[in-house]
Amino acid sequence: MPDDTAPERFLVRYAGHGAFSPGIIDRAKGTSVFTEDGRELLDFTSGQMSAILGHSHPEIVATVREQAGKLDHLHSAMLSRPVLELAQRLTDTLPRPLDKAMFLSTGAESNEAALRMAKLVTGRHEIVSFARSWHGMTQAAANATYSAGRAGYGPATPGNFALPVPDRFRPAIVDADGNLDWRRQLDLGFDLIDAQSVGSLAACLIEPVLSSGGVVDLPPGYLAALRDKCHERGMLLILDEAQTGLCRTGHWYAFQRDGVVPDILTLSKTLGAGLPLAAVVTSAEIEQEAHDRGFLFFTTHVNDPLPAAVGNTVLDVLTRDRLDERARELGERLRAGLTELATRHPVIGDVRGRGLMVGLELVEEDGGNADALGPAVTRRCAELGLHMNIVQLPGMGGTFRIAPPLTATEAEIDRGLAILDTALTGIRR
Repeated sequence: MPDDTAPERFLVRYAGHGAFSPGIIDRAKGTSVFTEDGRELLDFTSGQMSAILGHSHPEIVATVREQAGKLDHLHSAMLSRPVLELAQRLTDTLPRPLDKAMFLSTGAESNEAALRMAKLVTGRHEIVSFARSWHGMTQAAANATYSAGRAGYGPATPGNFALPVPDRFRPAIVDADGNLDWRRQLDLGFDLIDAQSVGSLAACLIEPVLSSGGVVDLPPGYLAALRDKCHERGMLLILDEAQTGLCRTGHWYAFQRDGVVPDILTLSKTLGAGLPLAAVVTSAEIEQEAHDRGFLFFTTHVNDPLPAAVGNTVLDVLTRDRLDERARELGERLRAGLTELATRHPVIGDVRGRGLMVGLELVEEDGGNADALGPAVTRRCAELGLHMNIVQLPGMGGTFRIAPPLTATEAEIDRGLAILDTALTGIRR
């Protein structure tokens, strides 16, 4: 039996300078995970921001058991009924012309496929993404990721450009009233991109709400203006809704708030409700052009029947239980509670987000960042029975990503708020 007090003896440490969470998780159910020594932790991160139906949802468990006993994995060229059903049902939840889907395992894979498709269809290679983006750790996805993982790995792929983040809490460019002037920031960003481009701009890949970038919600109007910038240059707009898709923000898809339909949509995390399932969705026109040019992207587990069956069950539960509405209601309760905490804890600088994807940014008393404070609050919350997740970027260590399952109860939201209140009180003392 391995010595579980020293996991680094046997495991590769893969989170940069981050450490494994203390304790060994034995089981999970609903909104809670349980350690081997019997402690319960309220999970306000939905696993890796994925388990929107909570842990071990009985209908997901039943689907896995039934499908694994019938048809789990096939040759990549073979099709199954769960895959065909999921493709039709998923595209039915989306506005036209997003009519064609393919299914993969992870968000990095879906972004990789989307970027490969965009480059093939446009005949270009340059990619734009946000300066605090996270799109995955595989080749093209990693090159479009600026929040972490760039130092020490050699030259990045040529033709990747960073766009400044429209952060309303810490605005880089302001108007006469001191508020974020996102239109001028966007114009200047593309002025710089145009100056650096060799005339081969293929696509812009962004999240509608930057998660690892600090839970930054794009200002209303920004997404439409960005789409126009892209289309003026012949670029495709790719939206990465790994965390925001499937009801998390109170809409089925975050882009619906802005009335902007992307050229390519990528999904993962929430689509499998914690199991490995991702999707690339695009128009019939783009799919046809890609096919005519010989689009090639498949993996061992492309269009596998077992995860597709899980995806169908996820759609069943989201639709039947109206979890988009549930996310809005619980999100309002969560944000109201956090806003009330802010009146008693001056270290809370900002509460932001949509639905059940909420950011809480702590600040030091001088208004500076809280890189040391955030981890301390995280540890104290864990001791009190609440798992919270902080953004691991320099200068943003006091920003929490709060994303409970959409199936959480009002009592669980209130319990999490009470634990956070106690943790903040103790830390500041």
